[in-house]
Amino acid sequence: MIIEKGLLKGFNSTDYTAAVMLTGSFKTFMEKVVVARSIPSSAMTAGRRVVILFFDSYSCRDALIIAAYD
Repeated sequence: MIIEKGLLKGFNSTDYTAAVMLTGSFKTFMEKVVVARSIPSSAMTAGRRVVILFFDSYSCRDALIIAAYD
């Protein structure tokens, strides 16, 4: 498992996924990253920093946002 920091670009409250940009990657962002249901949707505003857990370092489909902070 790998833990990375990122920046929230957008949040979809219907399917609880987000678009995020990894810290240090200023051009590319990942879409449809699953967000932990323990994070309230009110905390998922664009521009907030997030913590992303990667279960598989070779697949961004196996990622989960586990925290949002300022």
